[in-house]
Amino acid sequence: MTETATPVRRTAPGSSERPLTEAYDTALLDLDGVVYAGPHAIEHAVDALDAARTAGMRLAYVTNNASRPPRVVAGHLTELGVPAEPADVINSAQAAARLVAEKVPAGSKVLVVGGLGLEEALAERGLVAVRTLDEEPLAVVQGYDPSVGWAQLAEASYAVQRGLPWVASNTDLTVPTARGIAPGNGTLVAAVRAATGVEPEVAGKPLPPMHRETVLRTGAERPLVVGDRLDTDIEGAFNGGVDSLLVFTGVTTAAQLLAAPVEHRPTYLSADLRGLLEPHPAVEAADGGFACRGWTARAEGGVLRLDGAGADRWDGLRALCAAAWAALDADGEPADGRKALAELGF
Repeated sequence: MTETATPVRRTAPGSSERPLTEAYDTALLDLDGVVYAGPHAIEHAVDALDAARTAGMRLAYVTNNASRPPRVVAGHLTELGVPAEPADVINSAQAAARLVAEKVPAGSKVLVVGGLGLEEALAERGLVAVRTLDEEPLAVVQGYDPSVGWAQLAEASYAVQRGLPWVASNTDLTVPTARGIAPGNGTLVAAVRAATGVEPEVAGKPLPPMHRETVLRTGAERPLVVGDRLDTDIEGAFNGGVDSLLVFTGVTTAAQLLAAPVEHRPTYLSADLRGLLEPHPAVEAADGGFACRGWTARAEGGVLRLDGAGADRWDGLRALCAAAWAALDADGEPADGRKALAELGF
């Protein structure tokens, strides 16, 4: 795995004759919306990851959530039935702390807007976490934590207004929870941005600092990024020039996938993490459209049409992706896929 791999401009979902556990040596798995939602494991995740590990695939967990340190995340995973060590977890707090460490002298104080995950990541870099501007920090770092409120956002705003370097762990607008979709760190960052007129430097997916952190900590040779978000997980894989698997257990919908620009198109797609254990069929050009195991899709007059009766609706979605992406690349406008998706039950 290198930091200079060339992004692939994908025009159709990819194929693999072998299960992905055999085609790749390491799965770089997002957590929220992929392995768990809040305190609960997502259906099929535990068994699928156990089977992937048994097949010889290394599992690493790469998350934009900076609220908890790796040891806590590893403990949560282990409790859910997914054995993990702290070294298996790479989070945006670690990437943010590395960025901050490159800006200030060793031992510097850093104002933390976030939780324990940021504090421990800073300590790993020899930096001291503080909570008020009165303690004379030299930088500000901000990450998601449910405890963040007005007082912390105000303190960050005062510090940024004074010209201190400001690093955000990530700018995800939402975070999935057991009760639904909640505001994420990007929403909190937006409050400080609105108060100061300043843009932070961002460490997390899909930007290069997170990819660099993952490279340094995993040493993967044939990695596969696995995630549920087009604008973080899949775009991050695109930026890093590595393959990706999109699962539909989090925030992305089939309609959003059909309208995806080049940088948001995954190599593979699957209902859930069982997609790691399977080969993935090819999508082929056919009769002015695209075919995948019994389904044929084409764009006509700005509308996606689906024919056939394949055994697996996910193959129909693969064919629709190819037709939709071809139409989008040619016309610059997404085709209407509502009727075709409804025929597949999406």
